[in-house]
Amino acid sequence: MAYVFPFLALSIPILAILAWVATDWMRLQEKKVVAMSTETAEKAAQYAAKTERLEHRVAVLERILTDRSTVLADEIDRLRDQPIN
Repeated sequence: MAYVFPFLALSIPILAILAWVATDWMRLQEKKVVAMSTETAEKAAQYAAKTERLEHRVAVLERILTDRSTVLADEIDRLRDQPIN
């Protein structure tokens, strides 16, 4: 029984320090998750923009392949002058 009071007196500060370390570690993990999700969202936006550009180019190529009109050469020349994204 004589050892109970010193044990409690030492265990309370030790538990408080451990709880503080655990909360700091959890905050760090939360920051990592937020940073990773932000990076993932940026990459998704880049992929979406690239996909949109590629779909536009494919649509132009499909129109060129299926269009048999007399203005086809003019259309090709006009597209050739546009900058590629």
